[in-house]
Amino acid sequence: MILYFSGTGNSQYVARRMGKIIDDKVIDLFEKIKNKDLSKIRSERPWVIVAPTYAWRIPRIVQKWLEGTDLTGNSDIYFVLTCGDSIGNAGKYLQKLCAAKKMNYCGCMGITMPENYLALFSTPTAKAAAQIIENAQTPIEQAARFLKNGEAFPKSNSPFGDKLKSSIINQIFYPMFVHANKFYTTDSCVSCGICMKVCPLENIRLEAGKPVWGDGCTHCMACICRCPKEAIEYGKHSKGLPRYICSKEA
Repeated sequence: MILYFSGTGNSQYVARRMGKIIDDKVIDLFEKIKNKDLSKIRSERPWVIVAPTYAWRIPRIVQKWLEGTDLTGNSDIYFVLTCGDSIGNAGKYLQKLCAAKKMNYCGCMGITMPENYLALFSTPTAKAAAQIIENAQTPIEQAARFLKNGEAFPKSNSPFGDKLKSSIINQIFYPMFVHANKFYTTDSCVSCGICMKVCPLENIRLEAGKPVWGDGCTHCMACICRCPKEAIEYGKHSKGLPRYICSKEA
């Protein structure tokens, strides 16, 4: 069974694409995470977790859900992390998570997809994004072959820089950067409420028809990228940058 979490569609695309290749069930974790649904799930086939990379590790909201949810049946579990550049040393921490859950860690693979992190980086043009997704087909198919054959993903040695990113920098990054106080709306806002609906932490509410962000935020970029009027900005950095949503069909 393939379980995925996705803010702007990259991990959703990869999960659905692999699901088609290996003919496996694909489940979106959005509602489960949003509703704090930790009810038991069972699968006779190996588990595959597909998620974006946040600060060179699996998103903390996904890890928290996995820690609290009993995955029964098959004890093998694979991880596929989408990223704009690198997944760092994420596998080390996923292996620890699996050990705590008494599950058989079968490895972690990174799939490079278009950048969506408007808080710090630049998003690609539509043409560049299409090429990045095309380039991702080979690693997606490679991951699917390992899954189909019941083989663990190949192990890779993480250089010191990757170890640093996933450890110290990850710990510093969340308190320093992952907050919502730089989000705001422009006069283009039409009070549609989509930003509120796509927030997995229910961190957005409407006041006088305009979105207001609370203290909880995971920086999934769903609100800013899925706004149909591009009426949401993140400080000065997002101004003029294209919003990114993966609209390619699996």
